[in-house]
Amino acid sequence: MTVEVGQTAPDFTLPASNGESVSLSDYRGKFVVLYFYPKDMTPGCTTQACDFRDQYEKFNELDAVILGVSPDPVERHNKFIEKHELPFLLLADEDHQVAETYDVWKLKKNFGREYEGIERSTFIIDREGNLVKEFRKVRVKDHVEEALQYIENNLQ
Repeated sequence: MTVEVGQTAPDFTLPASNGESVSLSDYRGKFVVLYFYPKDMTPGCTTQACDFRDQYEKFNELDAVILGVSPDPVERHNKFIEKHELPFLLLADEDHQVAETYDVWKLKKNFGREYEGIERSTFIIDREGNLVKEFRKVRVKDHVEEALQYIENNLQ
C-alpha cells in the first residue's frame, strides 16, 4: 500500500512520549504535521525538532498538531524532549511498521555503508484525515517554515 496525496492518511497507533498510545485518528478535526526523522540526539534531527519547537505556537494558532516519529524507544524520546524542551509528542515506531506504511523506510548509504533507516519526510494531514501534502527527502534548513507556510496558504 502506498500513501498518496488526496487519499485518507493511513491510521496507526504508537507509544508516545507522554506514556500513552496515540492514534492518528485521535487528531481528526485538526491539521496534523506528521514528521518522520532518523534518530533522536543527532545534529540534523535536533535542528529539525528545535525548528518545530520554535514555530510551535504558530502551528498551534493554525490548529495544527505536530507529531514526530522515529524508530527510537520512548525512553530516548523523553531524554530528547527534556534536553531540547520540545512541546510536542514524539512517537516510537521501533519496528518501523508505520515508516514502511508511509514509504519512508529506505535503504540508505552513508560513508560507503548500506543500512535501512528513515528517509526524513513530513506529511500534512487535513482536518478530515486526508493526506494533502508530502515533503520527501527533506533538507532540514527552512523546512519547518515551508510546512508552516503550506498550512497558512492552503488550509485556512
